[in-house]
This record gives sequence, structure tokens and C-alpha cells, in this order.
Amino acid sequence: MATSALTLSGVDAYYGDSHVLEKVSFTLGEGRLLGLLGRNGAGKSTCMNVTVGLLAPRAGSVAVFGAAVTRLPPEKIAAHGVALVPQGRRIFKSLTVRENLIVAARRSEGRDGRAPWTVESVFARFPRLRERSGQMAAHLSGGEQQMLAMARALMGRPKLILMDEPTMGLSPLWVDRVLDLVSAINQQGTTIFMVEQNANLALQIAHDAYVLQTGRIVLQGAATELRNDPRIRDAYLGGALAA
Repeated sequence: MATSALTLSGVDAYYGDSHVLEKVSFTLGEGRLLGLLGRNGAGKSTCMNVTVGLLAPRAGSVAVFGAAVTRLPPEKIAAHGVALVPQGRRIFKSLTVRENLIVAARRSEGRDGRAPWTVESVFARFPRLRERSGQMAAHLSGGEQQMLAMARALMGRPKLILMDEPTMGLSPLWVDRVLDLVSAINQQGTTIFMVEQNANLALQIAHDAYVLQTGRIVLQGAATELRNDPRIRDAYLGGALAA
């Protein structure tokens, strides 16, 4: 039986009096890449905040790899193998690239059989960061900072990574590079839950996708099927998808 990496069941979430998520339920299988789509304000980032403990749901439950984590603090949820690459990156700009990685490293206890990510193995996956290893993070380009945010998450040896708008604000060249890296990390065995503004590209690399509309899941299915669904093209992508 396939293992569920993440399950949200009947989640209601509020910001003040604003009802942002309404009975949201979805499942992400272990080792898969899920894309969460929807227009701005649909509640995509709120799903991530609920998952990592930054926002407590008013109702419903969250489970990570079969463990109930509803309303646990973020550090307890992270201990279950969850990492967040947040919107805006939030790297330590006053530290060098290498220092950003070192402070995020988690000691390997060898209990799950997973090879630990080290500074050197991260540099092998992100050679651009090796070239910039002694440079202050504040002086990196936007694409390089996004790479660093992703690399820093890997240093915590996560089994599940949440990526919130990883291509936001990047040039087309960097968009392609970053999404290639997202796909490569997933192919190495890390489960990924991705919110992505560019729905066309998200559906190209995701296995499964859900669509949020005003806080509710309105469509779901295999990404290959949703790419050809006229409801996606017309309502969420503003026209035909690229081949």
C-alpha cells in the first residue's frame, strides 16, 4: 500500500474573521510531486501555513507520514521530516552561501536509512552555489537566492518539502532552471508539495494537482489530465496551454 506523505482532512482556517480555507481535503503520496493551483487569494499559501504549523486550523486535521500533527508547533512538525521553502526565500542575507547551509544542517542519526545532505552533496546538486560559496547571500541574484533557499531546506534532511511560489519574480531562464531542480530533487526521492503561480509549468513537472477556488478544492487529478481539461485552460490559465 502506498504511503501518504501528507493528508489534510476537512481543514477550515481563518485569518481573523476571514474564512480562508473551507473543508479542504487532499492527500499527497510519498515520493510524488503535487502542484496546488489557483488564483491569487485562493488560499494556496494558507494550506502550506497550516501544514507547517504557522497557522492553526479551526477544524479538521493534518497528518504527515501517518503521524497526526494538527496544531503542533512548527519545530515539532519539522522533526517529522518537513521543510518549507517560503515565498520570499528568507535566507540569511548577512551570511555567506556556505554559512547559510551550515546553520541549516541537521545531524544524521542514521535512523531512516536516508543519506544525509552535506554541504558538498548540496554543492554537487547546485554547482552555481559552489561558485558563490564565499559570497554574501545578499549579493546573489534572485535565481541564486531561490537556489540557496532550496539547498538550505535540503540540509535539514527532509522527507517532504513544501515550496511556496518557487519561481516568483524570476526571469524565464531562472524559472526553467529552478523547476528543473525541483523535479530533480523529487526524482531523488523527496516528496514535494508545490504552490506555483505558473500553472502551465507546474502541470508539466507535477504528478498530481489540485485547484483551489476561494478556499475550496474544486478540481483534482493527474497533472497530465488536468493539462488537457478545458476548465483549467479557461478558468485558471487564461487560454491554451503550451504543448
